[in-house]
Amino acid sequence: MSTVSKRSLSSPRELTRVGDRVSFLYLERCTVHRDDNAITATDTDGVTHIPSATIGTLLLGPGTRVTHQAMALLGESGAAVVWVGEHGVRFYSGGRALTRSSGLLEAQATAWANRRTRVEVARAMYRMRFPDEDPSGRSRDELLRMEGRRLKECYRRESARTGVPWVRRDYHHDDFSAGDAPNQGVTAAAQCMYGVAHAVVAALGCSPGLGFVHSGHERSFVLDIADLYKTEIAIPAAFDAAAAGDDDVPTRTRRALRDRINETRLLHRCAKDIKSLFRYEDCSTTALEGDADHVGLQTDSGRLLESGRNYGDEPVW
Repeated sequence: MSTVSKRSLSSPRELTRVGDRVSFLYLERCTVHRDDNAITATDTDGVTHIPSATIGTLLLGPGTRVTHQAMALLGESGAAVVWVGEHGVRFYSGGRALTRSSGLLEAQATAWANRRTRVEVARAMYRMRFPDEDPSGRSRDELLRMEGRRLKECYRRESARTGVPWVRRDYHHDDFSAGDAPNQGVTAAAQCMYGVAHAVVAALGCSPGLGFVHSGHERSFVLDIADLYKTEIAIPAAFDAAAAGDDDVPTRTRRALRDRINETRLLHRCAKDIKSLFRYEDCSTTALEGDADHVGLQTDSGRLLESGRNYGDEPVW
């Protein structure tokens, strides 16, 4: 088995694009280790090898143990790792961006730092979610009321489609089983969507905390992005799982959601939508000299200078 000290970091060109990865993989009651460029999951049924570069998000459920070498490989591969609690309702994450460029992060920060553009991005998000309504000129309060109405309509529509009774959204933070079948499904779907969204946000090098609808949380932007696909993908998958019975709803929800994510190529779409929100020109197809990291030094004029040089005896403008 190769060790971390014997391996060099993968270059951006060697990493699998986020849009080409498996959306998420859920493991529980096993030991996660590393074997060369694959991670292994060992349980009572034996050892399963999983290519690390194909994973978008690894969900580690109850009873899992993960080795340092496995985490090093996952981090090198740009995979997000999420520890989830019982029924998958607790969320902890880490990962490494697939890009070395800060361009998209800077575009996000620029849009976030200005109050006018921050509201414009929020309106663009609502336009993506509800294309039949024009959010132009609407205040934040009006956008929130619009979202509330549309979510209620979505719950009623999915209840009628699947025949699953629906009363109201009822989430018990400390007792997942207290909710009925559709509420358990909606909660499980939301947590999976947060994991997928976090994987894309991290892979693109964006800040999870700089949100435009949500605010004040370390994953505000992750919540923003996950919500873009809530009524289209997450809630329908939850109701389909609940329609199959009251037993093991979280597991069926994850399977239904994974199928929908793969069928709709959500990871590719998610990356494209994030760049669109910030009007960011994708420069990933531009050839760079080798695979080295490109770091510049800022000047007062805004010009970037080449790093790794001493400018003490020469002008920098």
